Amino acid sequence: MKDIMNLFHKNHSLIYKVFLFVLTTFVIVYLFPKSGTFRYSFEKGKPWQSENLYAPFDFAIKKTAEEIEAEKQQITLQSPVFFDVDTTLITSVKKEYSSAFDRLFFELPRDQIKIDLYYRGVVLLDELYQSGVLQDSYDYDTNQQISILVDKTQSGVKRFDSFFLQTNLKSFVESSVEALGLEAYKQRYLALFFDVVKPNAQLNKVITQISFEERLSQMKLVRGRVDKQTLIISKGEVVQGDKYAVLNSLVSEYESQVWTDSNYTLVVTAYTVLVSLALLMLLLFMKKYRMEVFSNNTKVTFIFFNIVLMVFLTTLVVNFNSSYIYIVPLCILPLILKAFFDARLGLFTHVITVLLLGFVVANNYEYMFLQIIAGIVTILTVSELYKRANLFISVGQITLIYIVSYFAFFVIHEGSIDNLKWETFLLFVLCGLATLFVQPLIYVYEKLFGLVSDVSLLELSDTNSKLLKELSDKAPGTFHHSLNVANLAEAAANEIGANTMLVRVGALYHDIGKMKNPTYFTENQMTGTNAHDELSPKESAKIIINHVIDGVELAKKNNLPDRVIDFIRTHHGTSTVYYFYNKQKESNLDFENSDFSYNGPKPFNKETAILMMCDSVEAASKSLKDPNSTKINNFVDAIISKQMDTDQFLNADITLKEIQSIKKVLKQKLANMYHLRIEYPD
Repeated sequence: MKDIMNLFHKNHSLIYKVFLFVLTTFVIVYLFPKSGTFRYSFEKGKPWQSENLYAPFDFAIKKTAEEIEAEKQQITLQSPVFFDVDTTLITSVKKEYSSAFDRLFFELPRDQIKIDLYYRGVVLLDELYQSGVLQDSYDYDTNQQISILVDKTQSGVKRFDSFFLQTNLKSFVESSVEALGLEAYKQRYLALFFDVVKPNAQLNKVITQISFEERLSQMKLVRGRVDKQTLIISKGEVVQGDKYAVLNSLVSEYESQVWTDSNYTLVVTAYTVLVSLALLMLLLFMKKYRMEVFSNNTKVTFIFFNIVLMVFLTTLVVNFNSSYIYIVPLCILPLILKAFFDARLGLFTHVITVLLLGFVVANNYEYMFLQIIAGIVTILTVSELYKRANLFISVGQITLIYIVSYFAFFVIHEGSIDNLKWETFLLFVLCGLATLFVQPLIYVYEKLFGLVSDVSLLELSDTNSKLLKELSDKAPGTFHHSLNVANLAEAAANEIGANTMLVRVGALYHDIGKMKNPTYFTENQMTGTNAHDELSPKESAKIIINHVIDGVELAKKNNLPDRVIDFIRTHHGTSTVYYFYNKQKESNLDFENSDFSYNGPKPFNKETAILMMCDSVEAASKSLKDPNSTKINNFVDAIISKQMDTDQFLNADITLKEIQSIKKVLKQKLANMYHLRIEYPD
């Protein structure tokens, strides 16, 4: 058990990466659409570009959505409507009518006139209830056939407009009374009928709905079949009419068959293989070219998290409405990765992500082309992200590239701009605006993952910060030295295209460890006395070497980012403190070489290599006597050559050409610092 735990502890970083790799693959495959992808692309009204297409299997020709909707409308119109009619209500209504009539016409003598008035009203009641009285109005056509239900049994059919609406009672009574020449009794008849007339018919919603659903269930969703090996469409034939319907039916059937129970495991396995290959290429790229990223599990997690996030957002939009696919700000990915790492890693990750999204979107070639081109433009145009103007300009360029590329693709597909979808341009603009949220997103990522961007580096470069003010108070000579190194390093980084802001900040903080014993460093010795005179060479070397260890501890205590602490760790590499080393040799006492060498590590990228060169050159330049161009040139060459001879730049991704460019910059800067002028003859 102990051996297993030891093995786990020794390989915990690798085990974590394997777990992260498997988890990321699983999540991405889970997010992918669960439908097959038809291998051919086609558009209505355009020629079929591929070879003759034969049916790969038997399948039904599905009706179009328009055909199905039209048939539903027809069924709705033709489906019977059922009304319940109470034929017994007329009896109770007539009883109430008789009582109400006596009350309203009580002053008339019981003679033939009164009897005649009574029966005239009865006739009107019979007419009303023979038609059927409805309380509510219904949204039916006047010609709609209504099935009459009496005691739940169908007893006949009549038109909807033959029913009488209770809301029309006043006009019915008034017109009837006037037609009978009984205007003198109109108000009494109105009061009488409003008092006794009640609805005796109403819609039977249950039976009507059951009848409708029964007819709807009998509706066929297909209108024919295509047998296997039947020619569907020939090359060059225009996709329209029945051909278009047959092709859509084939696509639907093909995509559903791919994800049948028998194929499910096989398809998921295929997706898993392809996603794994893509992610594996990214890991291999990091291992070969970005070892400092690969060895940091937090950074690998951060990169994989952003890939999953982009796949999730794209899948979400596709599931909602695939026509909105270009609203997803995919260029945020290379922007973020460039801000935290570098351009090459950002672009490589962006390309891998776009390849994965090819499984999600339709017209994947067009989509992938646009996104890769936009990603390249993002990498090439965005520099110094902490400058807001740069971000706005870059977003404008990205949006323009999207619009121009989409326009070109549309013209290629359509041959004209008559049917150009102008609303897609709005999606590109919204995508550009969404990309502007990269700055607040970078801040969130810094807090979540403990990373540092150029925006944070800009804040750290403020010389009024707490740590740098403390350095200027306790070790003013070291502070001045750090400022000079920062200026040299920034110029050198700018010359070879390295991260200037990172180098400057690293240079400002690289010697903060000297605050612990400032008087043991020559730049802080103001009185002319040397504190090392009272120490042995070994003790002096230990104090000098420990300023790196003390600097790392102080940086961690003040929560400086790891990217800045790396400069403190590496700015002396594994070099030797030669002054005290030579003094120890002169004493003829035994000693270990390691007592006079820094612990390292050596610089591992361009930025840390630049700082080592600039730090050594600036510190040693104080000993130059009567400097001139020749002395400065030889001086810079000698220091950097010695560093190269001791393999200090072995782990840094810096070329000889770049080192030569750095030398040239340092020589120019030192010449300016010493105010060298061309000497003219008297």
